[in-house]
Amino acid sequence: MARTRLLYLLLLLGLVVLGSGCTGADEHETAYDTGAGNEAPAINNAPAAPTDSGQPNPKKTASGPIPVTIQTSMGTIEAELWPDKAPTTVENFVRYAREGHYNGTIFHRVISDFMIQGGGFTATLREKPTHDPIQNEAGNGLENKRGTLAMARTSDPDSATSQFFISLKHNEMLDRQHAADGVGYAVFGKVTRGMGVVDRIARVETASAPNGMDDVPVKPVVIQSVKAHESVAQRKPS
Repeated sequence: MARTRLLYLLLLLGLVVLGSGCTGADEHETAYDTGAGNEAPAINNAPAAPTDSGQPNPKKTASGPIPVTIQTSMGTIEAELWPDKAPTTVENFVRYAREGHYNGTIFHRVISDFMIQGGGFTATLREKPTHDPIQNEAGNGLENKRGTLAMARTSDPDSATSQFFISLKHNEMLDRQHAADGVGYAVFGKVTRGMGVVDRIARVETASAPNGMDDVPVKPVVIQSVKAHESVAQRKPS
């Protein structure tokens, strides 16, 4: 009996050790499609060095849309962000833009008829450091329709940092009401001009990179800069 009890305790100990080793280190920040394995490498949460270029802080402004200009090597994309619907997400995106984080990053994951994803890697696929992840705001009622901006993340709902994606169609499976995980992906803005540029990016040739990343454009599509402008609500009457 004593020997049986000892074996049982050793078995339990082994299961505890095995479970503690499953840390999710292989998780990837992504907008998931219906296929598997098309993800970007996991993020590094080391803080980026902050700078201040006078761009707006959504928490300190009225809730009007914030215009954004995304300059890429294939053309200009203009968008508006919605701090009234996704205040934490918009503040996070503007913070990275203000610090120049997006300058020189690429759209590293391009899947036609799904989305284009960028904001985390350089043209040499070097991962850029980020701030801490933010809380998921996918419960704001916004849908991942064509032209919307949303945050990429891992399977952990609250893991988004700097990477974002632009949907090429209405990706219903990313909306909270249809999401397999019951959470979904947080929409925080939409393209207002330049969807032609987005569609051209979506048609570039892609391949698997030596580091294992899939759907990477053969010729880098560079995000040269991201500029957040004053919202209409912030502008003072002349």
